[in-house]
Amino acid sequence: MKFPSIRRTAAILATAGLAGTTALLATQASAAPVAPSTLSASAITATLSKDASIPGTAWATSPDGRIIVSYDDTVTGSKMAALTGVTKQFGSRITLEKIPGKLTKYISGGDAIYGGQYRCSLGFNVRSGTTYYFLTAGHCGNIASSWYSNSSKTTLLGTTFGSSFPGNDYAIVKYSTSYTNHPGTVDLYNGSTQDITSAGNASVGQAVKRSGSTTGVHSGTVTATNATVNYAEGSVSGLIRTNVCAEGGDSGGALFAGTIALGLTSGGSGNCSSGGTTYFQPVTEALSRYGVSVY
Repeated sequence: MKFPSIRRTAAILATAGLAGTTALLATQASAAPVAPSTLSASAITATLSKDASIPGTAWATSPDGRIIVSYDDTVTGSKMAALTGVTKQFGSRITLEKIPGKLTKYISGGDAIYGGQYRCSLGFNVRSGTTYYFLTAGHCGNIASSWYSNSSKTTLLGTTFGSSFPGNDYAIVKYSTSYTNHPGTVDLYNGSTQDITSAGNASVGQAVKRSGSTTGVHSGTVTATNATVNYAEGSVSGLIRTNVCAEGGDSGGALFAGTIALGLTSGGSGNCSSGGTTYFQPVTEALSRYGVSVY
């Protein structure tokens, strides 16, 4: 027996005055599941942001269009079940990746720039006209209004002028007029510096270096852009993902390629003994937000 199509059946029911049934059939006809292979990467990551923003997870789109979803040691039990419950609907479009340790902001007590009970790292010196500032991580800017160059807090660098975290992870500190030593360079921790003359956007495969007050300078490559990280304190998106290591206290430190400023250290997992994954806030966004430039 040949059955009538849904469209023809709906028409017959509508003629019979069953308009509600017609609407139901039309809804059922349009609600067919969408094949994962036809979904855009942005549509998939939008679903992840909505349904899988679980602390200890991160994701980024690889050049071949797959979404790499990372999870750390804290994602177990119900958290893991919730994560796989969302990701499995996208089949081979998503690759789950276990990363060692815990995804965390790289902030610590110790040396470099001091604010409150914490220390971070200075990213890049910037300016607007004759007014000078420096950039660091937003989760650093959120914790202190004044920043010092020494742990005894006797030498004032400046005061927090603006900060954005979570969502973004950048902050800007306005230098005190009494502090005038702010060259447009990055410390290479070997007695030399790298001059920074411009800012740009990172690209996958690009060779980069990171400078921070805890671990000095380390090298690696960019593995993804527009990544999302879900810290316990909130989610940050639009980040640069790298295989460069970092540790606590490196937060806010500079990511650069030669003379080009690229990013500010946000956080990650692992360490500089066994290696790790580190995420960076693109510096161009902070420069645009505050109307400043490197020099």
